[in-house]
This record gives sequence, structure tokens and C-alpha cells, in this order.
Amino acid sequence: FVGEPGAFKRTENRHDYAVPPPREMLLPVLSGAGLDVVAVGKISSIYDAAGVTEELPGKNNDQSIDQTIAALRDDTRGLIFSNLVDFDMLYGHRRDTEGYARALEHFDARLPEIENAMRERDLLIITADHGNDPTFRGTDHTREYALLLVYGRRARAGVRLGDRASLSDIGQTIADNFGLKLGAGESFLREIS
Repeated sequence: FVGEPGAFKRTENRHDYAVPPPREMLLPVLSGAGLDVVAVGKISSIYDAAGVTEELPGKNNDQSIDQTIAALRDDTRGLIFSNLVDFDMLYGHRRDTEGYARALEHFDARLPEIENAMRERDLLIITADHGNDPTFRGTDHTREYALLLVYGRRARAGVRLGDRASLSDIGQTIADNFGLKLGAGESFLREIS
């Protein structure tokens, strides 16, 4: 953080010091099955590198998008887990609605690059780990539902996945996609296949 009390700002040099996950989670299940788990941006530090097979730096959205595309082109077999930190660090917590809108438009313009790098059977899942309404007062997380968008060349279009009970549904879906199971969550793979 830099700045004065009451006006602190996060920097690209932030590092999360996590503790090991307390129970089974997706990343070690995938890597334990011989699959790649590529962590882009701060993902590895969030999960204490549990199950991560490769770390790719990404200090901002563009770097993380570039690394994601590079991992797709490197023929990764498993999970590429990317964090687009600017939405959170620069715009959501700072309550910068105009910056957030520009960042969304920029990501939307880069999305075809990701789609073009995807293989026939790849799935792209876009979500957030918490709400962060840039129009709300304060700087903490907000309580709206996080979006869930799923794309793949073989995925059915127009499927409404409804309100999910937990982010663990995404983890279970990813595990299911590789013929694996987790202890929590309900897969929606059949709904989109």
C-alpha cells in the first residue's frame, strides 16, 4: 500500500501471504491426477501454491490476459486459473466507476484473443470471488451475486445456470470436466454439454 491514512492505494507489488488450504480443493486434485495447474497473477499466492504446477506473473489485467493466451497456446493440459487484479485493486475497492467501465470494455475487446487461442474442448469460465460494486460506499467487498459466464466451442449457448449455491459448483464442474470429483459443489457440466 502507498499513500496517507484514509487514502491508501494498493500497488502492483502486493503479495498475499496465505495459509495452506484446510481441506481438499481443486488445484491439488487436478495436479495429483497429472494435469497442469497454471496460476496466472496472484492465484498462486492466494492458495499458498497448493497444487500449482506453473506460476505465470501478471501484475495487471493486460499482463494476466497475455499470460493466459500464452498458456493456451503452450497447449496446457489442465487448468489455467487467471486473476484480473485491476478490477479489484484499481477500480472496485477504489469505487472508480469510470475506470471499472473502461477496464470492462478493454477486457471485452481482448476476449476474442482468448477465444481464438482456445482449443475445441476448452471451457472458459468467467466469475469473481466476491462482489465489488464500484458505486457502493466504502472500500470493502459488497454483497451482490458474482457473475458466472461459461463459453466453449462445444458448450451449449444460452443455458441459464441460475443462482448457484456456492463457488464450489465451479470447482466441481472443472473436476467433472476431467473425470474427477471433489467433496463439495454441484457440477453444471451436463447442463452446458
